[in-house]
Amino acid sequence: MDDSKDNQSIVNAALVACGFIAYFVASTLFETLASAFGPVARVYSQDAIKHGIPVAIGFGTFLILFLSAKVHLFLDEAVVELRKVVWPSRKDTTAMTIVCCVMVVLAGIAFGIFDFVASQLIKFFVN
Repeated sequence: MDDSKDNQSIVNAALVACGFIAYFVASTLFETLASAFGPVARVYSQDAIKHGIPVAIGFGTFLILFLSAKVHLFLDEAVVELRKVVWPSRKDTTAMTIVCCVMVVLAGIAFGIFDFVASQLIKFFVN
């Protein structure tokens, strides 16, 4: 029961975040359109439009997602699957990061050698 409640809290937080993202996208889109087109700028200069439309889009997005049973099921299953993930320990993460950095350096050296040899061959054949 407690896990289900916790999952529901995470799902609701994700839906609120989607609403905020929709608000910011709509706000940015209208601001961009207002800077590019005069008629849009005249309409966008009204405070009710400037703030109301993005808020309505964000709230509408939240409501549509919140009232959709399929979205709730999908997000609940995603949370359940994420809880099954076994995250690596700090020691494992550090070791994998070091291996990755060493491989990047070795690949850089190998590509540098290849580039040098190729440029010398090209100079030899051109001259």
